[in-house]
Amino acid sequence: MADLETFLALERRVWEALVAGDPAADGAMLEDGFLGVYSDGFAAKADHAGQLAGGPTVARYELGDARLLELAPGVVLLAYRAEFVRVGSQELEAMYVSSVWRRAEDGGPVVWRNVFSQDTAEGGPVPV
Repeated sequence: MADLETFLALERRVWEALVAGDPAADGAMLEDGFLGVYSDGFAAKADHAGQLAGGPTVARYELGDARLLELAPGVVLLAYRAEFVRVGSQELEAMYVSSVWRRAEDGGPVVWRNVFSQDTAEGGPVPV
């Protein structure tokens, strides 16, 4: 059975790349065929990592209320609530995120890659 903390740690690596403005670290967590579904449309791996070309996009974040669903052997869905502040803003935002992680089958150590992510905004800004 998949471990919730393992996948939260993986997800935090993606968020930390957003905080650091590190497109290489972000891209390293995503499968080549990654698909993101966001309020402004679809995103591929290059789009997701490309958003960091100008530097960090997130100033701080917190993940909570996480749930894990094993979809198939080597495939899990992590769902959670994220609170975050974008760079240059003081406004705390919240959204629900669903991320599908797939175990890489390369014969080496176990490596998980994010293959799909969808964000759903939580009704509007949260007062700080």
